[in-house]
Amino acid sequence: MAQAAFYEGDRRIRLGLGEPVDPGAGEVQLQVSHCGICGTDLHIFHGAMDARVEMPLVMGHEMSATVRKLGTGVEGFELGDKVVVMPLAPCQACPACDAGHSHICHNLNFLGIDTPGAFQSFWTVPAHTLHRIPANLSMKHAAMIEPLAVACHDVRLANLRPGDHVVVLGGGPIGMLVALVARHAGASVIVSEINPYRVELASNVGLEAVNPSETDLIALIMRRTKGRGADIVFEVSGSQAGADIMTELLRTRGLAVIVAIFAHKPKIDLFRFFWRELRLKGVRVYESQDFADAISLAAAEALPLDELITDIRPLSALRSGFEDMEKGGQVMKILLEI
Repeated sequence: MAQAAFYEGDRRIRLGLGEPVDPGAGEVQLQVSHCGICGTDLHIFHGAMDARVEMPLVMGHEMSATVRKLGTGVEGFELGDKVVVMPLAPCQACPACDAGHSHICHNLNFLGIDTPGAFQSFWTVPAHTLHRIPANLSMKHAAMIEPLAVACHDVRLANLRPGDHVVVLGGGPIGMLVALVARHAGASVIVSEINPYRVELASNVGLEAVNPSETDLIALIMRRTKGRGADIVFEVSGSQAGADIMTELLRTRGLAVIVAIFAHKPKIDLFRFFWRELRLKGVRVYESQDFADAISLAAAEALPLDELITDIRPLSALRSGFEDMEKGGQVMKILLEI
């Protein structure tokens, strides 16, 4: 029986019957296996995106699936193929698309936000969004590909080099993945996080993590770099405290990479940017190369993805997943088994 979870506004989630959509030309119908709950889904649940979404909305985009039906004109995929979805639908006509940057299309539609998503048994998507995954990659690990692709994109655009000193501000799922990808690329990484559970989890996966309310992070980085400062700081906390400290941590001509979505415009020390000739780069979502890199890392078991999965629950537990994330305690990534 096809099922789906519907967001109906005012923190309401309804579990009901899903209606499979037959794929049209250039589309594929998927049977969803697993889907992660992400921070964007939580924002929707809180009502922060009610002006954008059309209710009732099926959320979800961090997923794994098998191909169930093929629409006309679809080539390169067969029934039963294991896949993940890069959930972007660019317009292909705006200046960003014309410049080859369709992932930051000016009119970008995001599957699971602007269109129905993967918190349902059967999901019909454009075939161009599909990435095939190897047979040895488990479906639960495949559901981590989308957030891992974010981390791959962030590290790639930072032009990180082996031996770089890197600080990741914020140890949530994306921050942890950024830190792991940066370490895999050869960087010396320190994670700054105030949640004790996340600090311990980072240590358990071999990362050095500190609580900046207990440790003088600036003094620590200056000791490690002999007064030089960090080469790259990834700001993943979305906090004013993160915006404040990132400029203090960087070396001359160091790079601050803004990964987080700031709910309010932060104050930034532009004098420090002038004085030290610092660089600032924004990064958003991912490109096809980043999905390919993420799939390769996951398939090679190069990262401890199991350790980042807090729990696997049925679709009916979506609301409890949101509530546990709200508490901000012992939660990293919750997957739903659809």
